[in-house]
Amino acid sequence: MKRMPIALKELIIFPMLGTIMFLSDLLMEGLPNIHGVAMFIALFTLVYRAKALIPLYVYVLLNGLYAGFAAWWVPYLYIWTILWALVMIIPKHASDKVKFILCIVFCSLHGLLFGILYAPLQALMFGLSFEGMLTWIAVGLPFDAIHMCGNFAMSFLILPLYRAMRKLV
Repeated sequence: MKRMPIALKELIIFPMLGTIMFLSDLLMEGLPNIHGVAMFIALFTLVYRAKALIPLYVYVLLNGLYAGFAAWWVPYLYIWTILWALVMIIPKHASDKVKFILCIVFCSLHGLLFGILYAPLQALMFGLSFEGMLTWIAVGLPFDAIHMCGNFAMSFLILPLYRAMRKLV
């Protein structure tokens, strides 16, 4: 049987991966800031490296389409890329254990810092003063702590999923 060309394979797989991220987010919408998005971004970045931006931005686009490109969506254009960039600094040839530990740390930190990363653009868009932005961050810290814990827990899926995806790619 003839193998599918890589470009065609990726053209099919990447939108599916972005859709999986989006659906996982929707399925867990009832939980405060707990979802698999960070885990999927780390996983896809470990497997596909720079090309992981494609499913990431499919996810961002689907979020915009679903929510009508509301103001809360605009920071999504950069906020998830920060996590992608952190995972990109993990050397390709690092051991699985090192990759796993760093992904847990990066995903957890991204969850904790989510409100801080979100705040500057929100402050600009809604005309908040610097003090108003700091208040917005402080009020959101309990949700960011929950986000960190959720990302920490979900990150434990990265290693087994990474090992499985490596066999399939």
